[in-house]
Formats: sequence, structure tokens, C-alpha cells
Amino acid sequence: MKNLKLKAARIEKDLTQADLAKQIGVTRQTIGAIEKGEYNPTIKLCVSICKALGKTLDELFWEEG
Repeated sequence: MKNLKLKAARIEKDLTQADLAKQIGVTRQTIGAIEKGEYNPTIKLCVSICKALGKTLDELFWEEG
């Protein structure tokens, strides 16, 4: 399942995938794979992404319905 909330939050902060990846210490490919739903990140990585984007886990990773 694609993570469009993550992509929208990243764009809202005017960050590229590479920018976000650099901030949290992963590759751009990792961010791309998470956004595409091809990679299930660890909770530690989820928390790092949330901190970088100023969002909560629920806001970025909770699946509705």
C-alpha cells in the first residue's frame, strides 16, 4: 500500500527524497520504497521520519479502515 501521507508531508516541507534520506541516515531508495509501499520500515525508522517531518506516527503510518 502506497504511503501517500509520507510523500505529502515530505513535499509540504519542501524536501526531496534525497533530502529526507540524508537527514535520517538512509538512502533515497529507502524513502522511495517506503512511499511506494515496497518496504516496511522499522519502528525506529518510522520515528526518525516523523521527527524530521514534524508529524506523529498516526499521521504518517496509520492505515485507515
